[in-house]
Amino acid sequence: MTQPYTGGCACGAIRYATNHAPIFQNHCQCRDCQRRSGTGHGSYLTFPARAEMTITGEATQWEVAGDSGNIKIHAFCPVCGTPVYLRFAAMPDLIAVAAASLDEPDRFAPQVLTYSLRGLTWDAIDPSLKAFERMPTA
Repeated sequence: MTQPYTGGCACGAIRYATNHAPIFQNHCQCRDCQRRSGTGHGSYLTFPARAEMTITGEATQWEVAGDSGNIKIHAFCPVCGTPVYLRFAAMPDLIAVAAASLDEPDRFAPQVLTYSLRGLTWDAIDPSLKAFERMPTA
């Protein structure tokens, strides 16, 4: 059994925990992630069992079509505004959390870079990461 992954927003109003290990860890340079992060990319850990992630507190949700055209449901704290997690309409069993929302952010171990075609010259990402111009398919 893996050590639980726990985290939440900056003010503590929203908390999450899961005993599952992430199935995907990535930096994403799509325009949505750039806008949401206020920088050149977002960083996420995706978990396989949304139903088994405990979430306390009430998040505000916002839906947006990503670069792929698929709908993403972003959840953020209505008190402090911290982006905490996101869900995917096309893959309802998955949930992704923002790497910086982890209680132990050093547990984030990026595997790939997605949407590299949207990368900004000033947002240098580890060149040893496998880069995909868009989201890789299974």
